[in-house]
Amino acid sequence: MGFRDVDRHTFYAGKPQPSAESSGSYETIDPSNGKPVCKINNSSTKSVDAAIQSAQAAFPAWSSTPPIERARILQKAVALLREHNDALARVETLDTGKPFSETSTVDIVTGADVLEYFANLVASGGLNGESFRLRPTASVYTAKEPLGVCAGIGAWNYPIQIALWKSAPCLSAGNCMVYKPSEFTPLHAEYLADIYKKAGLPDGVFNVVYGAADVGGHLTKHPAIAKVSFTGQVSTGKKVAGAAAGEMKYVTMELGGKSPLIVLPDAQVEQAVDVAMMANFFSTGQVCTNGTRVFVPRAMKKDFEAVLLEKVKFVRAGDLFDMDTNFGPLSSKAHYEKVVQYVRHGIETDKATLLCGGPGQPSGLSAELKQGYWVQPTVFTDCTDDMKIVREEIFGPVMTVLTYDTVDEAVERANKTELGLAAGVVGRDIDLCHGVIAKLEAGITWINTWGESPAEMAVGGWKKSGVGVENGRRGLEAWVRNKSTLVEMGGSVPTVFSKL
Repeated sequence: MGFRDVDRHTFYAGKPQPSAESSGSYETIDPSNGKPVCKINNSSTKSVDAAIQSAQAAFPAWSSTPPIERARILQKAVALLREHNDALARVETLDTGKPFSETSTVDIVTGADVLEYFANLVASGGLNGESFRLRPTASVYTAKEPLGVCAGIGAWNYPIQIALWKSAPCLSAGNCMVYKPSEFTPLHAEYLADIYKKAGLPDGVFNVVYGAADVGGHLTKHPAIAKVSFTGQVSTGKKVAGAAAGEMKYVTMELGGKSPLIVLPDAQVEQAVDVAMMANFFSTGQVCTNGTRVFVPRAMKKDFEAVLLEKVKFVRAGDLFDMDTNFGPLSSKAHYEKVVQYVRHGIETDKATLLCGGPGQPSGLSAELKQGYWVQPTVFTDCTDDMKIVREEIFGPVMTVLTYDTVDEAVERANKTELGLAAGVVGRDIDLCHGVIAKLEAGITWINTWGESPAEMAVGGWKKSGVGVENGRRGLEAWVRNKSTLVEMGGSVPTVFSKL
């Protein structure tokens, strides 16, 4: 499976479907060098409606297929994902600008793990309801029923992984999906649809539409869509959730964060720096759970920064297909300009101390790569809670270091945000670590590590960082609705309308 630089069209009824009417097109761009890759044809309203109709037609048969049979098909898709891991990873690298050393070991691997997890879960009774005796003459049983046709709206930072996080529980539960990838990183979508088809997924169960907010808005409001699952920034998520709720649709929202990492006073400095770098520079900082507010004990600040300056030297930008490269460009020109603006604001307006990095490009890039959207890993120190770079989500490789005097103070300041996606602590006193985690207002938390989200672990944000969860057993519950049935076996119906 090699990359095909051919035009992309709406995918439904098991194949690409050129639009009957023109809705425009755009070119995808390789962010490492700014060069166009291929043309994407936006899905017209008629094409989106046709994709939804295709899913509607497929739903009765797919939803009534026994879970174990659905699981067998999805497990074949898992095998195909793993077989073509490197080819798919190359597509992700070309589309996102993430190094191949990352996409080949994380993106497809973790997506396939989630699909395998949910296929196994439904095969082993994960959709079973419960039953109980209410009284000697009556019992109750419940059933978990699929929702119907669902919309998945993906994000640009982990394209195929997010597509699998959404489609895996959706399809496993017996639903059909119309999936819209981000307009910035759409290349994976047809490959995933093709893999599902080759695995034996019936036509119409997984469909793809392309476009920007107008296509997502049409999907969200369409009366045939039972649920909308969205991953993206908070401002857009509010609009999507509001539109879906207005139509009484189910929603899952995985949104942004401004997550705190608290380094405890007894932490080993080397370990604390390693966790902080993972929480800020992995995927060039384009991760919604990034721990960008790093709280360090005032007495540790000097040592922490000294070790950080040494370790940041091991962040290596360059040829994305060189396995030694571990740092790529930002995903698009627009995002590059946004991140650089934040860095300049930190220097010129917030007046934070620039420990390393800045608005320029990393050194050592070739002439071709210098045309791409590269920034340096950047660290600001002597930061205060009121600075814009501390308060707002930057979504780039920009770490802010804040000092504190007491752990209680650090916790209080960490929680002073409208967002609550992730949080973490580093320390040797594990009881203290657990105690701090218990006080942090976030839905995804880590102790002495950062970023891992295995398929078995339910993840979701608090506050304005989201609604609902993905993955884990609770992640499957988000794709079904409950039906309760009471059975009276006594032969008589209790009624107040009996004869006097």
